[in-house]
Amino acid sequence: MDFLRHFHHEAAAFETALRGAADAPAPVVPTCPEWSLADLALHLGVVHRFVTAVIAHGAGAPPADVALSLDHPGLGIPAEHRGWPDPQRTPNTGPVPADLADWFAAGAAALEETLRTADPAKTVWSWGADGTVAFWTRMQTIETAVHRWDAENALGAARPLPAELAADAVVQNFEVMAPARRARRQLPPAAGERLRFRRTDGGGDWTAHFDGAEVRLAEGEGAGADVELAGTASDLALFLWQRVPADRLDVTGDRGVLDRYFDLAPPL
Repeated sequence: MDFLRHFHHEAAAFETALRGAADAPAPVVPTCPEWSLADLALHLGVVHRFVTAVIAHGAGAPPADVALSLDHPGLGIPAEHRGWPDPQRTPNTGPVPADLADWFAAGAAALEETLRTADPAKTVWSWGADGTVAFWTRMQTIETAVHRWDAENALGAARPLPAELAADAVVQNFEVMAPARRARRQLPPAAGERLRFRRTDGGGDWTAHFDGAEVRLAEGEGAGADVELAGTASDLALFLWQRVPADRLDVTGDRGVLDRYFDLAPPL
């Protein structure tokens, strides 16, 4: 998959949503209710700059080049930033400053160029088991797409995630995110739960196995699953990112296992 093509498209779409709200009161983001659209832009722009710094820094601890403070030089925020969202007081629903979109676009472009020119196998810090540039390329493409959906949803016009990218986001959730969530929370052993995720708009049939401390994803092993969730690749991915409810999907089987899913793999 060409992740960078998707990253470019999703970052541009986020920028378009942000520019469409410039100089108007920032709507609260329903799927991130502690943030307005301006807060969401600040968050994603900081993440993009942080990952750019991570890749430049290389292996070892994460760099201290970026901090969530409007006066931190690593953020590249204009010296005159009156009216910008205050990260300590969210949600900031005042008018979206016009130069916030310029700042966001500059950070996204810098990250895209960094990901394009870096060796995907370069060793860097990450919060997952895979400490390479390739980890961040995949992670930031998916995260940017989900936050693009958040931004458009706040404006009442959310388009689905691209099907190809959404299908990979389902896989990435169980290859990367669910194991990291369980390890970080030091959760008790799982009891052998099986959840099947079946894509209805193309190929894709995955069963997530939770056994003790292990999370394993298998293709085409739907028989014996405790519960099945069927839907488009976008809806499956958005459910796993807690953006849409299970009611958006066709659910069969043990709802009790489904209700425990976010206890098995809580948010990071």
